[in-house]
Amino acid sequence: MTTLHYIKSSVVCLLLAATAHGQSAVSRHSGGAAVVKSEAGASPNILRELDSSIENVLTKVSPAVVQIMVSGYGAAEDHGHTDTAKIVRQQAIGAGVIVDPDGYIITNAHVVEGAQRIRVILPPPPAGSSLDVQPIHAGQIMEAKLLGTHKQADLALLKIEATNLPSLHLRNDVRVHQGELVLAIGSPEGLRDSVSMGVVSSVARQPDPDNPMVYVQTDAALNPGNSGGPLVDIDGNVVGINTLIFSKGGGSEGLGFAIPAEIVNFDYQHLRKYGHVQRVAIGAKAQNITPTLAAGLGLKRSWGAIISNVNPDGLAKSAGLRTEDIVVAIDDRPIIALPDFIAALYLHPVDRVLKLDVLRGTKSISLQVPVTVYHDTMDELSDIPAVQKNLIWQLSVFVTDLDENVKSILHTNRSDPGVVVLAQSGGPNLVDTGLQAGDIICAIAHTRLQSVADLRATLSTFKSGDPVVLQIERDGKLQYLSFEMD
Repeated sequence: MTTLHYIKSSVVCLLLAATAHGQSAVSRHSGGAAVVKSEAGASPNILRELDSSIENVLTKVSPAVVQIMVSGYGAAEDHGHTDTAKIVRQQAIGAGVIVDPDGYIITNAHVVEGAQRIRVILPPPPAGSSLDVQPIHAGQIMEAKLLGTHKQADLALLKIEATNLPSLHLRNDVRVHQGELVLAIGSPEGLRDSVSMGVVSSVARQPDPDNPMVYVQTDAALNPGNSGGPLVDIDGNVVGINTLIFSKGGGSEGLGFAIPAEIVNFDYQHLRKYGHVQRVAIGAKAQNITPTLAAGLGLKRSWGAIISNVNPDGLAKSAGLRTEDIVVAIDDRPIIALPDFIAALYLHPVDRVLKLDVLRGTKSISLQVPVTVYHDTMDELSDIPAVQKNLIWQLSVFVTDLDENVKSILHTNRSDPGVVVLAQSGGPNLVDTGLQAGDIICAIAHTRLQSVADLRATLSTFKSGDPVVLQIERDGKLQYLSFEMD
């Protein structure tokens, strides 16, 4: 079955040997290509110009693309079996983009999730450069600090202590076109500073109908380790940050997705200023118009975005918005489909009234909708200092006690104690319990939990194969999760 895969690489063993072997193969390939070229004669000028253009782009972009090595903890592997009694340090690899010369780096949130230590490997000096023109920090391995994450967009901001670094400027005025040539740079399977080429397959794709995020789709080869690396156009402009692939086997099948540059820049500015992302909400939801939906509701158009829900006590309701209104524009940006609606709402400033143009029947209406700040509870939980996090290896999660600070983040008035899930642990050997960040673990079977210490003590009584039933509170409602202990 085809599934969505994050493209963080957890392949670290024998990395140096694989890299050396890959360089040897490339050398042989390059040598063969040179012989073919000499036999075939000179290439047409247009091919030489394309070749030169790509080299120029890489000269501009590559010095600002870093490799990210993340250390975390997970259960050990023993002859293909997970040994949950042993916790070992694990490593994963991704990529990142230096977006400010003072050491600010954008990458994916999933690259650094569960990290105990984050290190950034700066690009090596350009080939053939003399000692007096090499970048000051070229090739160095530097410790990185996590400034903030936004899990819904899958973005994170890192900081290293360095200045005068090569960087790529994030722009909002770069227009992306279907079919245009793009390059992806990253560390696929740990092979740092690797480039692949393709085209933009779609400028606004929503691969998961349950996730409102939209992406730039590309057929440029993306593999584990490309996560967090840039997708750039032929002028070297960042058009997106690579994050997902559609794949049956986990490798590139020409269906890659990058977070659009506008969203990356929006999140970067917020993460740098606040440590989290402030987004707006208006108390309404929309969905795509299909021909069947249009026929059933008697709509004047069979495409676009239609308002499907308006909260009775929300700001949109008070501004006059109704269900079945067709959204024509937001802040004067045309809305052709649901991805346009999502992007326009996402990028709207929190201190401005939202201008919403709708079509109601045959009548065009312009509404001024006040906005409120949308709070992402999962991001706030991830900001809890690492010293408060406790790894529960049997469940592959980080947890903390339900104290007053955590209650305020969860916006809960729960008076009973419990244990709050902060995040999943990093590494490939995750235990599938069904737990999510924000869940409150109330009990194991009939044993009520007062603290993290209670959770540890109770779990220690279970053996491999024993059934485990967790009672949890999620979104204010109680439910059970059941699984067998590994």
